[in-house]
Amino acid sequence: MTAFDIHPNDFRHWNLQIAGDVATFQLEVDPAASAFGDYELKLNSYDIGVDIELANAIRHIRFQNPEVKCVVITSALEGTFCAGANIGMLAEANHSHKVNFCKYTNETRLEIEEASRHSGIRFLAAVNGACSGGGYELALACDHIILVDDRSTAVSLPEVPLLGVLPGTGGLTRLTDKRHIRRDRADVFATRAEGAVGRDALDWGLVDELAAPTNFVEAVAERAQALTATSSRLAGDPVPLSPLEISISDNSIAYRWVNLTIFDHYAELNVSVTSDSDWLLQTARELDDVLCRLRFDFPRIGTLVLRTEGRLDDVLRSDPELHSPNEHAQLETLLLWKRCLSRMDMTSKTLVAAIEPGSCFAGILLELAFAADRTYILDGQFEEEDNPLPPAVIQLTATNFGAVPMWNGLSRVESRLWGDETGIATAADFVDRELDASQAAQLGLVTATPDDLDWGEELRLFIEERSSFSPDALTAMEANHRFCGPETMATKIFARLSAWQNWIFARANASGPKGALQRYGSGSRPDFDNQRT
Repeated sequence: MTAFDIHPNDFRHWNLQIAGDVATFQLEVDPAASAFGDYELKLNSYDIGVDIELANAIRHIRFQNPEVKCVVITSALEGTFCAGANIGMLAEANHSHKVNFCKYTNETRLEIEEASRHSGIRFLAAVNGACSGGGYELALACDHIILVDDRSTAVSLPEVPLLGVLPGTGGLTRLTDKRHIRRDRADVFATRAEGAVGRDALDWGLVDELAAPTNFVEAVAERAQALTATSSRLAGDPVPLSPLEISISDNSIAYRWVNLTIFDHYAELNVSVTSDSDWLLQTARELDDVLCRLRFDFPRIGTLVLRTEGRLDDVLRSDPELHSPNEHAQLETLLLWKRCLSRMDMTSKTLVAAIEPGSCFAGILLELAFAADRTYILDGQFEEEDNPLPPAVIQLTATNFGAVPMWNGLSRVESRLWGDETGIATAADFVDRELDASQAAQLGLVTATPDDLDWGEELRLFIEERSSFSPDALTAMEANHRFCGPETMATKIFARLSAWQNWIFARANASGPKGALQRYGSGSRPDFDNQRT
């Protein structure tokens, strides 16, 4: 199975250095340490393993190093910053891995931008060598790009002319929406394999600053200090991130508070609640880890049933620090929940919430139900039990109204009730009140309210029906329904990945035996079917 929780001491591809309020992430990819297969990671090219380490490096700095206000991303290789995604990996990987790889790297680049916007950590790309494809997309995610001006080092997005695919981690969107490159210039740049060098790159807005090789190190240090001065990072004590406790068997993945049970074509995800002081942070970490494993290691699981168990009071105890964080640990925990829930929104599996007696769908855990494509709540009790629990309820809190927005900028309540301003306002009037099945249905917060006799059969029929539909059509339908309302740079990036890049990866022009990915580096040109569709 793929490991997503990696301590910096175990990194194979990144060197982390911290000096005062500046951290340096130095990319030095081990060519022989591929995540799978026999490809070689030449020229600081990356696969999922390299990007998992980057995501862990960012999380490490966010939680354990509150003194850091600027992160410099650079390379340890002479003449090379990053060659982007490894082409041998893309050619060898199956379709599911290619798409999920692009999705994960997108989420990591967006976390860089989120850490700058909400945590006050500034990011500086110190491009000290050739910077192409995903390498330039990594630089584009940073606040400032400084390029070595040696008359040969270029930035480029060569995917269209060389590989027959798109810059899959937001490159095209960041050119126009973030850096405001004119569309005609963006067209020229994205179809010119050699990219842009020095003054041309600066004049077109592709980089922010040039520095001569002789004073590059000094220029980077000076710019890092200037960015540090703009940081608004909250002070606080370091938050240790102990290794996750994971038990894996053939049909389950168990953590302390999150458990995944695998069935034939669906899985059940259960989140338990306790009064432990570290429950909030650890549960977010466990949930994030299991969602990543579901994506990469269980592509045939089509439906995920979401359950919770525990006391509402234990969930609600941590609610104030989520909607009103006032120090470093609280803020970073809130933002981790936000990213984790956003990863759930982007997971290409049907999500169905099952709210039963003994459930604790309140506050932050109610977001799981609002992320679901369907939400079922039992009306009443399980009458045949000897000591039936009280009827199931849900409870809205302030956290549900903007503390953990989706990629489209809406709360999940707003997204669920999009266009119904009266309904949204009415739901807000019921904050901090327990709502039973009939009340939740009246407010539009659940899909169905089966009773004890129909509960198991309704869920069974739903899961069976879902498994009878085309998974491709379901993935597209669910993505459309989940992201209503306004467009943002993030929704554009993910929509274009899910639609266009997903389609391109499946086409013979890119992935076929005579396609660009297969023939890249072979000396033979790809054989394109020139029919446009």
